[in-house]
Amino acid sequence: MKTQKYAVNQHLIEAILTWVKTGEIAIPEIQRPFVWDSTKVRDLMDSLYQGYPIGYLIAWRNPNVKLKDGSFSEGKKILIDGQQRVMALRAAILGEYIINKNYVREKIKISFQPIEEKFEVFNSAIQKDNAWIPDISPIITGMERTRKIIDNYCEKNPNADEYQVEDALENLKMITHKQLGLIELDSDLDIETVTEIFVRINSKGVVLSQADFAMSKIAANETYNGSTIRKAIDYFCHLAVAPEFYSQIVDIDSEFASTEYFRKMTWLKNENDDLYDPNYTDLLRVVFTSGAHRGKLSDLVSLLSGRNFETRTYEEEIARDSFKKLEEGIYEFINETNFKRFLMIIKSAGFISSSLVRSQNTLNFAYILYLALKAKNCNPAQIESYVRRWFVLSVLTGRYSGSPESWFDHDIKNISKMDFGEYLKSVESADLSDTFFDIALVGNLDTSFSTSPYFNVYLAAQVKLNDKGFLSRDITVKDLISHKGDIHHIFPKDYLKKYGLQKGQYNQVANYAYTQSEINIKIGNKAPEMYLNELKEQCNCQDLKYGGITDFETLTENLKQNCIPDSIFSMNIEKYDEFLEHRRVLMARKIKEYYQSL
Repeated sequence: MKTQKYAVNQHLIEAILTWVKTGEIAIPEIQRPFVWDSTKVRDLMDSLYQGYPIGYLIAWRNPNVKLKDGSFSEGKKILIDGQQRVMALRAAILGEYIINKNYVREKIKISFQPIEEKFEVFNSAIQKDNAWIPDISPIITGMERTRKIIDNYCEKNPNADEYQVEDALENLKMITHKQLGLIELDSDLDIETVTEIFVRINSKGVVLSQADFAMSKIAANETYNGSTIRKAIDYFCHLAVAPEFYSQIVDIDSEFASTEYFRKMTWLKNENDDLYDPNYTDLLRVVFTSGAHRGKLSDLVSLLSGRNFETRTYEEEIARDSFKKLEEGIYEFINETNFKRFLMIIKSAGFISSSLVRSQNTLNFAYILYLALKAKNCNPAQIESYVRRWFVLSVLTGRYSGSPESWFDHDIKNISKMDFGEYLKSVESADLSDTFFDIALVGNLDTSFSTSPYFNVYLAAQVKLNDKGFLSRDITVKDLISHKGDIHHIFPKDYLKKYGLQKGQYNQVANYAYTQSEINIKIGNKAPEMYLNELKEQCNCQDLKYGGITDFETLTENLKQNCIPDSIFSMNIEKYDEFLEHRRVLMARKIKEYYQSL
């Protein structure tokens, strides 16, 4: 017979808020942005006032950890669902500050109209309207006497019924005596079971990720600096996106600003590169996989709890060592030299813009590989080549697009056991054979998606090889991508539409090329045979019409760099399909040569 894995109880809101304040229930999200809109806080207060249910909180008690003296330390309850509701209650009822979506510290005031018994978010109009009480917090907490508030209100609103106002305020004060359900999950449940329970209970079906559990475990741990570690992860990820947040950390969290973590991430205040902007899941994944040689974040949660995988018990020493390794790994991740050198390697492969990178997990594992090889003291030049090749291999094969954790686990274990050069060769022989480049890749380039990973690798190849833009004498593909240039059609779109071709036909990636806008405008809707033969005439008479190419040798080289077949000079609508087939072969060949050069 299966035993029940949880207990359900109703508690007064004031009791739950007290438990949160005293730390009996840990709120891991307390230092992260409050994502609710202010109107949702208003609606929550109204629901409580009306006596409507507001759902359940879900808490999971940390496993009991075995101490050195043989005794057990009882774990805290971690709130794994309901953080936003609790933060809303603390903001509206207790008047506490929240950190908003822009990481700015602010208060959310909820106003109350006692005659109509309505709630609203405080604003300038309410401030001028005597019918409203600006802030409900002092009333509910008892910071101001109810009698005094009633007298002041009736003085400003002489037509108000004093007893009606009094009844409304008494009902308002009773909000903290309303009940809120708490589902407490057993401490001996493993992380997978807790995840499953969460998904089944949560009415919205929101999947709580393993990274969320890991962040909760980190934040709730007071013994091993958990709160500071949690802030370091959150703050680094936000600074990577918004460097201006640096001054806000200094202003709102001076305690963290004095830590070594903050000192090591200050370089981000002047950093605007968006090629790799990791979120907390990315950071945890990279740190854990590179350091622990495991790919599943559920293992991180278990280790932070002190789990001994052999004895299936929880031991303080394992928890301590896991937190120590986590801290060391975070320092390696946020290290300016490591981070910038890794980005330099990725850019040296031609991936100079975030627009060329569609898989964050591919970037994540490339950074894992960099850190793992660096920890092995591999030759720096060799690391660069290995990381470049593995990154491009992963993009071309979609290695981490499905079941990334399984592949992370598979790859890191093989990398830790054998020479990486040997492992790379074995994967290349299996996944990047001549058949792949000559047949599979050509077929993969038969697509109309300009964000196709195969087309992105082709563009990266052009960047690395310093190819010129289509029909450009001096402007490179790298220049055009760096300055947000546009991709244009070699067979003009309007020309193909005139012959009845549909979007999926004229938008083939084999019909795309980075081209200067002024050249594309001159081309208009002419067939290639027309505008390219006019360009040949330009080479003879030097009368510039399409860009600055003035000799046939430069034109021939430009077409070669852009994988344009020689027969383009005689191509019109009748040869469009032939053009696409021929160009896909040339593009795949360029990608192959590019990969082998890495």
